[in-house]
Amino acid sequence: MKLRRMNPQDVEQVVRIQQSIIRQPVSDRWRGMITGHVDNDEQVGFVAEADGKLLGFVLGEIKIGGFGSEVTGWIKMVGVTPEHMGSGVGRALATSLFDYFRAQGVEEICTAVRWDSGDMLAFFKNLGFDRSPFINLQLVKQS
Repeated sequence: MKLRRMNPQDVEQVVRIQQSIIRQPVSDRWRGMITGHVDNDEQVGFVAEADGKLLGFVLGEIKIGGFGSEVTGWIKMVGVTPEHMGSGVGRALATSLFDYFRAQGVEEICTAVRWDSGDMLAFFKNLGFDRSPFINLQLVKQS
């Protein structure tokens, strides 16, 4: 398995991976978000590849000055093909992103996970994540 930065030719395979996970088409907006992680040092994407086929992807972002943190790395999304989940692809991708963040001077890494997403909570716990001092808040449009 080879880990590398995401490039423009990877976008369609990343889209297919996401569609296989969520079992529905992704929006044009989602596809545009993916392209924003190509050739960008603040929003970065890594892929895992074997035999010319992508096994997974991870998206990250470096945020500057976010509510008491000078520089923070954020894991925005991790996606692994269903047939490769649990095989270490996600861990390898996360490690690549952590290494990138450290090379950029980032010491604090955060992510957000739905409280009822047990598999993702376990994944991040296994990577060493724990509760943060932040609380996620949401404003839902009122009609």
